[in-house]
Amino acid sequence: MTGAPWPVRTGPDAVAEQGRVCALAVRGVRDLQSVTAAHPELFDAAPFDAALLSSVATAIAFTAPWHTAAELRITTRTLLWVFAADWQVDYLARSADDVRQVVTDCLAVADGAAPQPGRHLARLLADLRDALAEVPAFARYRPIWREELARMLAAVSREWDWKNLPTDPSTGRRLPDLDRYLDNADNLACSFVNVTHWIATGDDKTLAQLTDLLDAGRGVQRVLRLVNDLATHGRDDEWGDLNALQLVTAPEQVHARLTELTSRSRGDLAALAERCPRQADYLHRQISFTGGFYQLSDFWGARDE
Repeated sequence: MTGAPWPVRTGPDAVAEQGRVCALAVRGVRDLQSVTAAHPELFDAAPFDAALLSSVATAIAFTAPWHTAAELRITTRTLLWVFAADWQVDYLARSADDVRQVVTDCLAVADGAAPQPGRHLARLLADLRDALAEVPAFARYRPIWREELARMLAAVSREWDWKNLPTDPSTGRRLPDLDRYLDNADNLACSFVNVTHWIATGDDKTLAQLTDLLDAGRGVQRVLRLVNDLATHGRDDEWGDLNALQLVTAPEQVHARLTELTSRSRGDLAALAERCPRQADYLHRQISFTGGFYQLSDFWGARDE
């Protein structure tokens, strides 16, 4: 859908609007509960609790509140799938072969194959693919959806290598510098969720701008990568995750890069708003929601509560 950006209200109207968005999130949570019930092997780890489902549904509801719960179903389920994929690669994979198997399974599903028995992540992806196949635009834009999936899987695989493979003797380093790390921000999978959302909900005008939307969204994705890292570095250290703060000599370098990338993204979105005001607003709201959310909590678990 296109049109004017979501209106900002104050006073009782603002509270009523927020109440509606929260109700939209509640509908999303109930749908995600049905997903986890249908895929128990995929979501049996403790972090996939009610709070995570609520966080996923709330994030989508607040970034695209002009939609109905039915219109947001595929987007919300895709974001949950991203968390499942992250868990499979970051915490369950024990070797590079395990990671390659995840990638192979998922790309085969994207290409139309049925998931192999016991491949629970691929099975859920097949459900998403089949739901998208009911959207008329998917036939035309499926190659772009598949490309974004491949970019995400390549990025998570690359990060697994950075964390787990031995130091390169020719360079004396294993971890990337901050620039290379940000070039790998597709591991956050925002772009994959975005393309799914736009194919599932977009009208012809939105889809005609899909390349520009993805370009702008990739800039936002870098912003969100650093917002996430600054908020979760304690858990990342505990869990053995890679974090931007590990790649610099002082935290101020990450804060400065975040300021620079945010300013650039805001400028890009202002230009985009002249052609796609609602989708520019959607991307603006990703930045704003994420910044507010990580002040108090974390998708994988609350901090200091």
